[in-house]
Amino acid sequence: MDVVKGILIAKFEEIQRRVILVLEQLSDEQVNWRPNESSNSIANLIVHISGNINERVSKGINNKDLTRNRDEEFEELYRTKQELIQITNESLLELIQTTKSMTEETFKKTQLERDRERTNLDVLIQCATHFSEHMGQVFYIGKMIKDREYVTTSVPKKRI
Repeated sequence: MDVVKGILIAKFEEIQRRVILVLEQLSDEQVNWRPNESSNSIANLIVHISGNINERVSKGINNKDLTRNRDEEFEELYRTKQELIQITNESLLELIQTTKSMTEETFKKTQLERDRERTNLDVLIQCATHFSEHMGQVFYIGKMIKDREYVTTSVPKKRI
């Protein structure tokens, strides 16, 4: 289980690092820009990831008493870049610390998620996948806004 734990922690740390790198390139207005009415802003995506961590990890694994309004995460909202960096750091810190402290028994415990019983390990794997999907959306929006000024968070492609 230590290998799986290490992989999850590395993935969550990578998501945190790369999302912060995108946020640092953008202004408050840019992180709140929505490509169209039916799409999300980067702010929506960060608030949604945080909501997901609160529900699955803070409440589901750490047994904190929380109520989530998921629909509100996708409504038009405004957050400053600094607020989003703070939300990202706080949420991912709890996720990473929780994962680090988990025992094999805790990984095997179950929680009820949308009327479905799942192990905490399954929930964390789903979180890694889900957050990676939204991280890709954050990158795409960042690239749309910054165009050639966008600084990649991974290996840069060669420019001619």
